[in-house]
Amino acid sequence: MTAPRLELDNATRTYHSDGEEVAALRGVSLRLDAGSVCALLGRSGCGKTTLLNLAGAMDFPTSGDVRIDGRSTLAMGDAELTALRRRTVGFVFQFFQLLPTLTVLENVELPLLLSGRTDTSGAALDRLRWVGLEEKARAMPHQLSGGQMQRVAIARALVHEPEILIADEPTGNLDTASGETVLQLIRESADRFGVAVLMATHSAEAAAIADRRVHLRDGQIVSVEAT
Repeated sequence: MTAPRLELDNATRTYHSDGEEVAALRGVSLRLDAGSVCALLGRSGCGKTTLLNLAGAMDFPTSGDVRIDGRSTLAMGDAELTALRRRTVGFVFQFFQLLPTLTVLENVELPLLLSGRTDTSGAALDRLRWVGLEEKARAMPHQLSGGQMQRVAIARALVHEPEILIADEPTGNLDTASGETVLQLIRESADRFGVAVLMATHSAEAAAIADRRVHLRDGQIVSVEAT
């Protein structure tokens, strides 16, 4: 058996609010393998975003462990964590988060530039071609539709060939047709590129592309469905 790309081991995350300790995530264990898509389901406030933040090394467990490629995020220093986020993990958000003053091509190039690459334009154009938007390379984000902006965001998230893709409600701000296109790209990123995808969603259509559906309630996993 190959090692998982991502593994949460009894991970708990608590916060202090108004002098009280609040558990956003409680004892969550989860494994994510290369080429798989895992959908996180549950009501707002159930812990999905907290779990994504732990999985992307944007936050850390209060107890338990989060391992990426077998390495605990708790054991990494700041430089290692920065390198991990820039090289190993890609992020897609509900509201795209493209930089408005950069062209489409420049937005997609950003992860490569941040990781120290110099040969950025060719790889960025390849990813834009994959999402069907090569002709928009010189356009500005405000000239795109919402669906096009999310496709650019996917190209940006995958341009540096990450091992893990973290997607937070990737179709939550899209119409049905645009959402279907985005979901096809996310599924293909796993099938074609071997990316391990962890996706939080309220959408039944989005959950349908997943290999596993993990249901959260009050910070805990209450059920797991495999397709």
